[in-house]
Amino acid sequence: MAEKPQPFQVLYCGVCGLPAEYCEFGPDFEKCKPWLIQNAPDLYPDLLKGADGKEADKVSDQLQSTSISDAGAGSSAPKQEEVKRLPGGKIKKKEKKEIVIEKMTRNKRKCITTIKGLDLFGIKLSDASKKLGKKFATGASVVKGPTEKEQIDVQGDIAYDIVDFLTETWPDVPESAIFFVEDGKKVPAV
Repeated sequence: MAEKPQPFQVLYCGVCGLPAEYCEFGPDFEKCKPWLIQNAPDLYPDLLKGADGKEADKVSDQLQSTSISDAGAGSSAPKQEEVKRLPGGKIKKKEKKEIVIEKMTRNKRKCITTIKGLDLFGIKLSDASKKLGKKFATGASVVKGPTEKEQIDVQGDIAYDIVDFLTETWPDVPESAIFFVEDGKKVPAV
């Protein structure tokens, strides 16, 4: 009679939560190294060669001495910036403060100019769409884009005239933060 196969025990990293074999592909490999040296030295023999035993012990002691503090505890330590983690251990990046202008053609003749990112500069999109509509004598509206973020759609091809208008109307917007999308690539407006 054949033996029953036994389940394989997987060692998960205590830092990133990935299986120890995949830590090198994760987002926090540098933070995982002390844990791997201490708990899985056979998986990464190169780490043992490169690290002194004392250094690994010192880092592991630091990791063990740190604890998760309660947010309501009111500790005197400076509060670190909160990082949002997505499934799989990926870190959600902060959005860059930039305005992206894209020209789309529909029905082979009509153009729509899309402006994304004005809200990152503290500009109210409804007011901006009214000003754009009056300035260029076209229809302008606030719509949700494919990424569920609000953007302004302006009828007509006003992509290159819009840079001067944005920098004059809102002095907070630097010209270096405005980009065009041409052939799927971002190109600076300057």
